[in-house]
Amino acid sequence: MKEETLDLQHYRDFENLEFFARQVVEGFITGLHKSPFHGFSVEFSEHRVYNPGESTKNIDWKLYGRTDRLYTKRYEEETNLRCRIIIDGSASMFYPEGGMSDVEKPNKFLFASIASLALINLLKRQRDAVGLSMFGDVEVHTEARSTYQHHKMITTEMYKALAGYKRGEHEKQSMAKTLHQVAQKVHKRSLIILFSDLFEMMEDEDSIFDALQHLKYNKHELVLFWTTDKRTEVDFDFGEKPYRFVDMESGDTLKLNPSEVKQKYLEEMDAFKERLQLKCMQYQIDMVEVDVAKGYHAVLQAYLLKRKRMR
Repeated sequence: MKEETLDLQHYRDFENLEFFARQVVEGFITGLHKSPFHGFSVEFSEHRVYNPGESTKNIDWKLYGRTDRLYTKRYEEETNLRCRIIIDGSASMFYPEGGMSDVEKPNKFLFASIASLALINLLKRQRDAVGLSMFGDVEVHTEARSTYQHHKMITTEMYKALAGYKRGEHEKQSMAKTLHQVAQKVHKRSLIILFSDLFEMMEDEDSIFDALQHLKYNKHELVLFWTTDKRTEVDFDFGEKPYRFVDMESGDTLKLNPSEVKQKYLEEMDAFKERLQLKCMQYQIDMVEVDVAKGYHAVLQAYLLKRKRMR
């Protein structure tokens, strides 16, 4: 099987991915100003609505001039959030093949990385602390801090993971073990954001939900981004012609006509999805389905909604 790495001829350095992530954020913010979600605009991240009877000394009059609405400035202790972004780096996340060199048609790992860079961009604007963890065939763990140097270090670690990925190079760490470690080490009442296709959960469902429950027990808020190439992985839309399917984890191959197994596949996928949704409701986990072919706005919107509820 062809080994995939970031196309360094296409991306001369990681600044191009950071630039792309910034463009994603700017486009999202512009859209917020024209939508019912206007109140979640990043420019209001350090403000709250003024309540009649409160002192007027903290009213932001410049913002009033732009919006014709009264907002008061928040103090730093009111706004700071600790966030931990966790990216599944197992081999299945590098599907679809060829998706490591095209930000417009990314594989799941590149999608999760760009979405994370966009989230980090928002977190920087809000002066929030962020840490990064990756598990699977790629392993990264950083502390959560809010400094410029720390953000640069995180993006550098992400770049190294993208550029240096080699399938099966070392013994990979399981999702359950990683989540238990995060639950034990991360500052209480952090926001945990997890990007994964959850294929590992199909084989180890109980252990992974035990780990997710551990996170909730330690008072963390959790957003789970179920990251897939929806057309092929959820809808199993391959047409009528025969294919040679390759197991991204083991490299094993199987030749078959997708139409012969599609109904059974969809039944199994629907059952898994139903169990996943029920468990997430039970543990009060925000589960968001994201399709790598549909862009990043669903990720940013879910984050801002969650952050607003945590205030």
